[in-house]
Amino acid sequence: MEKTKNVSNYPFGILRILIGWQFLWASIDKIFGLGYATKSEKAIINGGKATYGFLYMGQEGKPLAWLFQPMAGHWLTEFLFIFGLFAIGVCLILGIGMRVAGYSGALMMFLMYLASLPLTNNPFVDDHLIEMFVFIVFAHTKVGHYIGLGSYWENLDIVKKNPVLV
Repeated sequence: MEKTKNVSNYPFGILRILIGWQFLWASIDKIFGLGYATKSEKAIINGGKATYGFLYMGQEGKPLAWLFQPMAGHWLTEFLFIFGLFAIGVCLILGIGMRVAGYSGALMMFLMYLASLPLTNNPFVDDHLIEMFVFIVFAHTKVGHYIGLGSYWENLDIVKKNPVLV
């Protein structure tokens, strides 16, 4: 995708912002327990563990339980998960750091895909796998330029000196 004033590029920007909001909201809800996916008593600020349900309880009888259950609730897993959701969400909403956000989001989605195996609705494809490829597209395109700060971001000296930050 080339940066143009063409209105046909705006859906890519909207897709980026929507996924960004999905990630940012998930982090806020898990931290504060706003009652959507996370009840108040299970919020991080109330001592809850954001990864416990999915990585421990959700792994019973699954083939990769040996890998994911020991990670559940560990301070490093908790930090990486919540920080990742928050940082990826902010980057996507603003359209900055698309390479780092894209690869980080793809890795997170791949791990969540593995933790979801075996799939219940389709033998191979689920939303985690689809979103993983969307993140890879984000990492390799100028999607941050569409309804975002990507062009401004890429002209900052620190980003020019460290292309991984693009």
